[in-house]
Amino acid sequence: MCGIVGYVGNMQAQSILLDGLEKLEYRGYDSAGVAIFDGRRINIVKEKGRLSELENKLAGIGGLSGTCGIGHTRWATHGEPSDYNSHPHFSRRVTLVHNGIIENYLDLKKILIDKGFVFTSQTDSETVAHLIDLYYESDPLAAISKALKEVRGSYALGILFEDQPETIYAVRKDSPLIIGVSDEENFIASDIPAVLKYTRQYILPENGEIAVVKKDQIRMYREDLTPFTPEILTANWDLEAAQKGGFDHFMLKEIFEQPEALMKTVSPRIKDGIPSLIEDGIDEERLKAAGKIHIIACGTAMHAGLIGKQAMEHLARVPVDVQIASEFRYNDPILEKNDAAVIISQSGETADTLAALRLCKERGIYTIAIVNVMGSSIAREADGVIYTWAGPEIAVASTKAYTVQMGVLYLLTLILAKARGTLTDDEIREYVKTLLQIPDQMRLLLSKRDTVKEYALHFSEAESLFFLGRGIDYALANEGSLKLKEISYIHCEAYAAGELKHGTISLITEGTPVIALATQAALSEKMVSNIKEVKSRGADVLTFALEGVNIPSEVTDYLFEIPKTKALLTPLLAVIPLQLFAYYTAVERGCDVDKPRNLAKSVTVE
Repeated sequence: MCGIVGYVGNMQAQSILLDGLEKLEYRGYDSAGVAIFDGRRINIVKEKGRLSELENKLAGIGGLSGTCGIGHTRWATHGEPSDYNSHPHFSRRVTLVHNGIIENYLDLKKILIDKGFVFTSQTDSETVAHLIDLYYESDPLAAISKALKEVRGSYALGILFEDQPETIYAVRKDSPLIIGVSDEENFIASDIPAVLKYTRQYILPENGEIAVVKKDQIRMYREDLTPFTPEILTANWDLEAAQKGGFDHFMLKEIFEQPEALMKTVSPRIKDGIPSLIEDGIDEERLKAAGKIHIIACGTAMHAGLIGKQAMEHLARVPVDVQIASEFRYNDPILEKNDAAVIISQSGETADTLAALRLCKERGIYTIAIVNVMGSSIAREADGVIYTWAGPEIAVASTKAYTVQMGVLYLLTLILAKARGTLTDDEIREYVKTLLQIPDQMRLLLSKRDTVKEYALHFSEAESLFFLGRGIDYALANEGSLKLKEISYIHCEAYAAGELKHGTISLITEGTPVIALATQAALSEKMVSNIKEVKSRGADVLTFALEGVNIPSEVTDYLFEIPKTKALLTPLLAVIPLQLFAYYTAVERGCDVDKPRNLAKSVTVE
């Protein structure tokens, strides 16, 4: 949530800031703004709505001149979406942009009002601008340090001082921030895609570290204000990877990238046909000793965890608990010394998931992070980290992140099964062989996109829809339902098919759309009975079934077959048509597929 970008160099800042903010639109936002130093003063322009509305406003005033500035896209938390709540915020000599949550802002606001500061917004962010201004005498570093000692919460800040021309100050705590490094210009940003057009080199500040960014120099200071020389990293993404590549939407592009992404994630971690995560720094002995595994994640990542639970319990016979990260800390979880926690987050910055990780570490249990973004907060703080190597995922609705997260969970499952002796090496190699065949089977499914599109057109006018499944199909149904509702705005729910008689079937009437998943041969007879129950009440049924599973023609209106694979691996394939179904339904309904309303890509507040 919220996107920050900053530039200082020899070029005009406005176009670079707007370009960077465009690259961060995937984070979700409802307003945007820029502040640019013109050599004499800092000029601010901000606007509620899309970035294009800010661009129109700037064009109407002839634009802003200057080679140093900061920009922001806001996702409203404190105060409604509006021009006056938009960033940047200012306080006499200080202008800043902020991503995060200031938890004690009301207490600070009261103190600042008593000292004569006037607030023009409802935001927590404006409090920080006034607080830094309160302590500013002549030393920006001292003012920032003193102010932030009084702040509770999370933040990434880009700061301009009226009397410090051509200089950006940046600092973070628990919110993402990078410093882009180049020869005659430098940047700050919430994420790497914002600066890839200009540089692939960057610095990842740790919590509390302050960056002083000039066009030809970057100085880094630790929390105690001692200077240090930072490590400069190189992004392995190129700009083309963050563009649509000829597809109509980023989401469709990312759906089609899944075969390659899964292969990149899985293949390098296979040694002599056996999975190994030793080179990732994973302590396999601690995994072996785990009495219980806790999988903690949010949204789509949590749904991947549900698949992981099914696989681990079935193949490795280890108890697995899957919890929503936002609920985890408040459930007073029982964490034993020999337990292990698997923390899943595409961005590695999900606030609730990060907080859950920290609780696990406080309790002394072994933590493994599954993340996509190198150097992210969760990656840095976990005991071990497995990168999914999926490349940038721009669309808000996650697709390839889900499949690669499942890929890693299957590898963990097979490692656990070997360590616990529940599968032989030959059985593990057979699973690996099948897993490595999945990308080609995915491509086959993607070639049938037009068939799925026809189904989507048929169901696109539905206002309510139900997903049914048993076993691992029920876990997958949750993800299928989430994808459809978040981008098409159709109300839909996933139900365990065996629960129909316990209340759900009262909602099935003539013409009710139902999507049934039947990929588990062992449960096919019971699943067919459940489909018959809804069909006999007039439901309009689309069934996704594994090849070879007998689905009588009178049971379903439409049938789409999934290529044969091992039962526990079917979600990797069956999710492809579910994603395509959600995508084409949303397109037909005229929805903003890549940026669905009210949603953000990286949820960095609780």
